[in-house]
Amino acid sequence: MLNASPIRCLITAGPTREFLDPVRFLSNPSTGKMGYALAAAAAAAGWTVDLVSGPVALPEPDGVVLYPVVTAEEMYHQVDALFDACDILIMSAAVCDFCPVERHARKVKKDAAARQIAFKQTVDILRTVTERKAHQTVVGFAAESNDLEDSARAKLVEKRCDWVVANNIVQPGAGFASDSNEILLLGAEGTREFYGPTAKKELARILIQRFAKS
Repeated sequence: MLNASPIRCLITAGPTREFLDPVRFLSNPSTGKMGYALAAAAAAAGWTVDLVSGPVALPEPDGVVLYPVVTAEEMYHQVDALFDACDILIMSAAVCDFCPVERHARKVKKDAAARQIAFKQTVDILRTVTERKAHQTVVGFAAESNDLEDSARAKLVEKRCDWVVANNIVQPGAGFASDSNEILLLGAEGTREFYGPTAKKELARILIQRFAKS
């Protein structure tokens, strides 16, 4: 239960980038809009907010401490350093699941580039930090294109989350880059609530209020 005053909140936002060489990388379409909206709403509610953000084109929200990162490994180390002190972790970042096995220090010329690239899994930030969860409330995000509720429920259990916010990324007017969203909120105690479609800023305000009462 969130009972600290003020609540200390750790939020991740945006994408990560996993580099093949200095000019080429693997990433995803996340713009960070939802995470930044959550950070702004949490700050407006009087919470102390640490925002760990991948590369985005958004202004820093007022009243938060911003920690810019690029790769999944960098995001993990920053979250790991801040997790023990937080009351609630909201993992809204779209972390790349894979990175190249080999990262070239110099640009690879296209004629010499391999046509097949070996990948390995990046660190599972959420699963790793929740292994030592104590007093923290943990919120995971599930961006899915199918089997939305089943996937979200699996994440809720497997990653020891208290809440999972799930959305369908292929639904028009929702998901990556959109200013609006429609979400399914699942709680570890059986909560099942739908919100939206509405603006991400409004959803962020609703979610922060919801988590504060949990």
